[in-house]
Order: sequence, then structure tokens, then C-alpha cells
Amino acid sequence: MATSIRSRGGGGGRITPYKSLFFVSAIAISFFFFVFFVFTSDDGDDATPDLNTGFGSTRRSVLAMKSDPLKQRLDQIKKQAEDHKSLVLAYASYARRSKLESSKLVRVFADLARNYTDLITNYKSLSESDSVSMDESVLRQFEKDVKLRIKDTRQVIADAKESFDRELKIQKLKDTIFAVNEQLTKVKKQGAFSSLIAAKSIPKNLHCLTMKLMEELIANPEKYADEDKSPELEDPSLYHYAIFSDNVIAASVVVNSAVKNSKEPFKHVFHVVTDKMNLGAMKVMFKMRQYNGAHFEVKALEDYTFLNSSYVPVLKQLESANLQKFYFENKLENATKDTSNMKFRNPKYLSMLNHVRFYLPEMYPKLHRILFLDDDIVVQRDLTGLWDIDMDGKVNGAVETCFGSFHRYAQYMNFSHPLIKENFSPKACAWAYGMNFFDLDAWRKEKCTEQYHYWQTLNENRTLWKLGTLPPGLITFYSTTKPLDKTWHVLGLGYNPSISMDEIRNAAVVHFNGNMKPWLDIAIPQFRPLWTKYVDYEMEFVQQCNFGL
Repeated sequence: MATSIRSRGGGGGRITPYKSLFFVSAIAISFFFFVFFVFTSDDGDDATPDLNTGFGSTRRSVLAMKSDPLKQRLDQIKKQAEDHKSLVLAYASYARRSKLESSKLVRVFADLARNYTDLITNYKSLSESDSVSMDESVLRQFEKDVKLRIKDTRQVIADAKESFDRELKIQKLKDTIFAVNEQLTKVKKQGAFSSLIAAKSIPKNLHCLTMKLMEELIANPEKYADEDKSPELEDPSLYHYAIFSDNVIAASVVVNSAVKNSKEPFKHVFHVVTDKMNLGAMKVMFKMRQYNGAHFEVKALEDYTFLNSSYVPVLKQLESANLQKFYFENKLENATKDTSNMKFRNPKYLSMLNHVRFYLPEMYPKLHRILFLDDDIVVQRDLTGLWDIDMDGKVNGAVETCFGSFHRYAQYMNFSHPLIKENFSPKACAWAYGMNFFDLDAWRKEKCTEQYHYWQTLNENRTLWKLGTLPPGLITFYSTTKPLDKTWHVLGLGYNPSISMDEIRNAAVVHFNGNMKPWLDIAIPQFRPLWTKYVDYEMEFVQQCNFGL
């Protein structure tokens, strides 16, 4: 028999599925509100009902705290401070490992890290307080302080970045090196130009001496009148020297040093050639001293009438408009652009005194051998041994200057020109002008002057070599030069201060080639006494012109 359950109150009926579902739902909703009440209540605190809401708390719930914009700002500011603190600590650690020369960076980064720690500590109360008690003005001050610290941090890191960024350091170093090289190149050009001016200008005391000697000639013309030509001047059995100079004091030092170091001065003959302007001063200079019986001949270029533009290619070329423009229309700002060509723009290369050396056989037709000396040399021992050297049929006896790849023919001539390339070797060893022993008989036989004329004419446009006398000399005596022992001639005293004194003491002749001539203020100090010891300081004119100062 089926049994039915009736409802209370006398009404009977069955519990339907709908009623059961409603019952379960009610229980779930009640449980939800219970859980919600428990989790939204703060443990250990009494909750007072809010008259407006029905229930609540004076403190905000956890859910409300998470959505509070003040808390979010606080967390963000703290995170920025902590991140930058970690950053400066990392930089400080790297600086210690790198052992930077400036320990100041380590101290700066450490101080910044402490500032962040102190700042966070000072505002610790913000994070420990709830949202109701949080003062927004304090939070804004905290944010302001943190931003100031971050700004300082970023500035310090930016300033110190090159100490840590190696690529940046390398690039900056490259930029610095490039800028310094540019400046150095400019200064070198200016210095070379200034040095060239200083080297080729006439010093005040040298000008003074020339004027004093000319005054003496004008005051006493009969005392310095030309004498009859001495037979010794053409005696081939004597030792003959050729000196071509417009520098009175320099020429006198060459002669004085050669005479004082010769064993038999009366066997030595000096042929001094100068220009018309300095002829009178040069005559007075050599006639005022006896030089222990040595013989002298002082002449001007103009006395050699065959040296004219119809015979001498250089003189003909000097009359050309192109060459005059090359020298005299060159602006100052352009003069320093090419330091390699600068010295060749010196007007001294226009002087025939530099080219007259190629006409020795015609100037002294009765002589067999002659020793050519530049006016910036000093003789330190007797040179008569040169006349005992077997020249082996060669024309020019000279000291070679090449070593390694330096001072080879390639440095003096244009080997891209077919004529130069076909006739000469770029590796041939160069030799020095300044002390050259010439066999004039071999010169005449080899027709060296004609060779010089041929090549000089071809070089009218300066396409074979630059101006000067060494390149045409290397060409003229290409296969007719006999190398001499290096102790005969030591060069470089006018530009190289590192020449050893032992090498100088063993030299027969020392050569002040270069811009630092011994009669100039720019002379190399340790070498200058080698020259000044042969200056005739006893002469009153030398004293009056302060050559001893």
C-alpha cells in the first residue's frame, strides 16, 4: 500500500522537485552570506553596524584596499625607488670590479643607494597605514622626493655611462684621437712654415756684420783692392776647396775650421764664390785674417760670364712666368697646405749659388780635383786624405745616406714618369751633398754638365722631380759616384738631436743640414758649440754685432 506524506496543518501533499530545488537554493544563499560576513570582518576587531548601510566597518575591506588608487600609487612609487636603488647598486658593484681609476663613482652610487633606503624608511608609515588614515599630501611629497632621486640617479648614470659602455668609450676615444690628429697636423704645418721662415731669414747680427764689413770697405778701399792673381789659385798640386755662399760668417767658419785642422795650411786654396751684394763684405772678411798662409780667391757669380740664361737651363727657367707664379703668387694660406712641397717653394732654389756646383770643371779649367763644401759644415780634422783616395774613374766621391728603405732614389724623383722609370732604379742609394770630392778630369770625360743640362731642361715643368739640387745631382752622377766612408761626413746636426757625440767626434766633417742652423737662435743647443768654437770672436766687427751672445 502506498503511503503519502501530508503537509502540516492537515493538508496533505507530496514534496515536489521544485520545492526541493527552492530549499537547496535557500540554504546556499544563506551559506554565501555567512562566508561573506566572516571574510569581510577584521579578526580581533569589533564591528559596529553602520546605520546607513545596515552593516559594515570603519575600516575598508581587503577588496576595497586592492582597488584603492592611493595604494596603487604608493606601490608604484616604492617599486620605482627600489628599481633605481638596485640599478645604482649594480653600477657600484661593476665599478668596484672594473677597478676604475676614479673611485668617486663608487662612492656616488653607494650614496644614492643609501638615499633610496633612507627615503623608503622615512615613508614606511605610509605602507603600514590603512587607506583611511593615509594622507594624500604625504604621498605626493614621497612621490616628489622619489622623482628627484630618480632624476639625480639618471643624470649620474648618464655622466658615468662612458665609464661602463666600452663601445661608447672606444667611439669617444676615436673621436678625440681624430680631433687631436687634425689639430696636430695643422700645428705641424704652421710650425714647419714658421721654422722655414726662421731658417731662411737673415738674423740681425748677420746683417749687422755684413754692414760693418761694407763700411770698412768703403772707408778703406785701397786696403782691400784686388791684387794680381796668385799662381797658387791654379796650381793643381795644391788642395783646392770650393765654397759657394752668401753668408759671411758661415763661410768664414768653414775656412777657419779647415785651416785650423790642416797639417800644412799653406798648401790649401779656398775658392769662395758669392753674389754681387755680398762680394765686398766677403773680401774684407778674408783679407782681415791671414789664416796661417792659406790662399783665397773671392769672386762673384757675375765674374763667370758664361753663366747666363742662354747656356744655363736654370737661369732660363727662372725667367718663365710659370716659375715666378709658383714662388711669388702663392698665398700664405696655401703655403702651409702641403708640407712636403713647402721647402721647395723657398726662393733660395732660385739662386744660382745652389746650381753653380754643376759647373766646377768650367770654373776651374786647370784643376784636376776639388773638394766642394757647403757653408753649413764644420771641418774637424785634416781632409788631405781625400786626395789619396782612388776614385776608380768615378766623378763624385760622397757618403751614402740610405738605410733600409730610406733615402732611396724613389724619394727624390717621380718614378711614375716613364723617362725616370726607364733610366733609374727606385732602390738606388742616395748620397749627400755638402762634402763632395770631385774628379774634374773624369767629370769632363763623362760630360756630366751636359747630362745635367739635358735632364734640367726636361724638368722645366717640375714633372721629373721637385726643385732643389740633390735630385739633379743624383741623376747627373747616377753611375759615377764612389761611396766614401761614413766617418768623412756626418749629417743631420740641423734637425736630428739624437746623433751620438761619439759619431760626431769621429767625423772629419759635421754637417748642419736642416733648418736649425748654428748661427740661428733655433739651433740645437748641444751641437752649436761645434760651430761657435770656429767663429772669429777676436774680430771687432763680430764683437760689435753680438755674435758671442
